[in-house]
Amino acid sequence: MTNAPSTSVYQATLAEPGQRTGEVSTEDVRRILVDASAVVVDTRKPSEFQAGHLPGARNIMSKEDVPAAENVAAVEQAVGSDRSQPLVLYCNGPFCKGTRRLAEQLFDAGFSNVRRYQLGMPVWRALGGPTEIGLEGIVRIYNVDRTALLFDARSADEFAAASIPGTHSVPAERVASEGLHFAPLPRDDFITRIVVFGRDGGEARAVAEALSKSPFHNVTYFAGPYAALAGALAAR
Repeated sequence: MTNAPSTSVYQATLAEPGQRTGEVSTEDVRRILVDASAVVVDTRKPSEFQAGHLPGARNIMSKEDVPAAENVAAVEQAVGSDRSQPLVLYCNGPFCKGTRRLAEQLFDAGFSNVRRYQLGMPVWRALGGPTEIGLEGIVRIYNVDRTALLFDARSADEFAAASIPGTHSVPAERVASEGLHFAPLPRDDFITRIVVFGRDGGEARAVAEALSKSPFHNVTYFAGPYAALAGALAAR
């Protein structure tokens, strides 16, 4: 008797019955984000997108409860009117209807290569996927969430020369060589919100990805430059 090959949690899908579009797994999404083989669309409202989204995802929802034709037009603009362009849609997990609704609207409009990551943001985070935060999102967190930790991934010298009050120096170069043992991480609360920024998005993402391989799973990074963040906070 031959044992059936097992499926890892990274290869799992929701496997919804009766859907007209296919699903992708977390493993598929990781590959797609690396090779840019599909346009990844976040179907949530803009404030949720700003608070944290899959790296490189696009948010086409200008507001809630818009007509289907408006949603379709927004996606069509995002793909340059090419309705054969591969698309992957996601939202807030198995019980979120956003991807299902938009997928059916796109299917009816003639889009021929639409798939859904129906496990969505909760599973992506739980499996260590890094998330990207928008400028509006990080400014809001800095202003209202006193429990959040903000890590500056720039060099120690850059941090000493100019820094954002209340943030912590966690240089990407030091994380690469030493790991995270020196970072001021709470060892009794692994759902603490951690936001990483740096000189640029690559520097911030390096620290965020190191954190994603630790028990901390509420981690986002800012993909923009330090100057943009410092300027926005100074103007608040």
